[in-house]
Amino acid sequence: MHELLTPTEMAEADKRAIATGVAGLTLMDNAGKAVADAAAAMVAGTSRICVLAGPGNNGGDGFAAALHLRNRGFDVRLHLLGDRQALRGDAAEMARRWQFAVRPATPDALQSMHLVVDALFGAGLSRPIEGDAAELVAAVNASGIPVLAVDVPSGLDGASGAPLGPVIRARRTVTFARKKPGHLLMPGRILCGEVTVADIGITPDIITDLGIKTFENSPLLWSHAFPWPRTDGHKYNRGHAVVVSGPPFASGAARLGAVSALRAGAGLVTLIGATAATAINAAHMTSVMVRDVSGSKGLAEFLSDARRNAVLIGPGASVGSETVRDVLAILKTKAAVVLDADALTSFAGREQLIVGEGHRMGFLVREEDDGEAAPEPLFLAIRTRGAPVVLTPHDGEFKKLFGDMTGSKLERARHAAKLSGAIVVSKGADTVVAAPDGRAAVNCNAPPWLATAGSGDVLAGTITGLLAQNMSAFEAACAGVWLHGAAAAIFGPGLISEDLPKRLPEVLRVLHDARVV
Repeated sequence: MHELLTPTEMAEADKRAIATGVAGLTLMDNAGKAVADAAAAMVAGTSRICVLAGPGNNGGDGFAAALHLRNRGFDVRLHLLGDRQALRGDAAEMARRWQFAVRPATPDALQSMHLVVDALFGAGLSRPIEGDAAELVAAVNASGIPVLAVDVPSGLDGASGAPLGPVIRARRTVTFARKKPGHLLMPGRILCGEVTVADIGITPDIITDLGIKTFENSPLLWSHAFPWPRTDGHKYNRGHAVVVSGPPFASGAARLGAVSALRAGAGLVTLIGATAATAINAAHMTSVMVRDVSGSKGLAEFLSDARRNAVLIGPGASVGSETVRDVLAILKTKAAVVLDADALTSFAGREQLIVGEGHRMGFLVREEDDGEAAPEPLFLAIRTRGAPVVLTPHDGEFKKLFGDMTGSKLERARHAAKLSGAIVVSKGADTVVAAPDGRAAVNCNAPPWLATAGSGDVLAGTITGLLAQNMSAFEAACAGVWLHGAAAAIFGPGLISEDLPKRLPEVLRVLHDARVV
């Protein structure tokens, strides 16, 4: 159940389920029962429950939930926004079955209530809530009464997770068949509270036939590709990751990446850099090898050995033309590549931004300060190579590299992946991993204490270690992001970046022992 359905895709799933013989009323009644189950778990049996029903099918779900709750003995008050006679289809039939008082949905409805069931507007809402409805939303939020939302909190865009205007803040949300992107993307994830997915009679084959390309990131998504060690294996068939160090006083970031690549399972990891940085790295590293390698020519020569099959550059690399040349030299090799931090920022301001497929695509046009010809375009270098590239920008780096893209975070990541030809890991509390072929995954297991200096270097190294083991790039990026969040969750508050690699074995052990992957 890791597929994420947009409101349009969910409507199509409903339509196809009905076409197979499942009555629309049955789907609505099942939805109402699921909402009633969730409501009953939130309050005591003597509680007063206010159901706020809207003018569409979301309101019909509210009528169904109210009937189930009343049949269980709850004191239920149903308040309708709009005219009962204006209800249509299944919603009208559910309203007919409710043979009790229907009161107007006004702020007065909240008096003396213990729980509010928000069935005003569903995920398909396309415009801001206004007028009396907006006043009602404001009153619900100001009341402090716990809210159970039906499908999504009213006012939230189910596709993007963005408020369309006033939006209800829910403690819990019940949705149906599958989650929607808006349940995971910020700020939707906060506004929804705890999300429960209810089976209402839409079979898995209907979802499969929709050809969904958006997923919630979890081991279910990448378990088939995870590179567990074989009984007859050895370090040489587990890949050799290379991490490029920055200058001496910025070398710690690369060390974090190198250790993380090794913890992620790479058979060998070598940390390379200029002489001064290598001396410092050698004093810190034990299981990670170090080598004195620098300059684009040195990198090319070192990576000419095909056994060195995955490279990370960017953490602490320094911003400038030297990093640009190093990146482009690495992209000419056959190794899988992760570009992070300074390897991304170094290309900001070096590109002429032109319109391409509705968004901006960069091409290098400026000559270097030393008079040399400008190197080839970054995206062209990525798109014309045979091996995969993973980009790991945070929001600021993303904007510098791709310009001012419009749309949700999910849409922006997809556009960036298509334009660049790379797997794009758009980092944040709701990290999105997107592939050029349209696949995308939204991550939601990252705890807030993961926002600490150096954690991105650990993530980049983890992904590099998985790529070294020949895990496919999209799955490696998704797995790295999930493992990163799980390691942080195990450690808890007080986390610093050095703690993360030490917790990776615990996460891997749990997954392996449980045979989740």
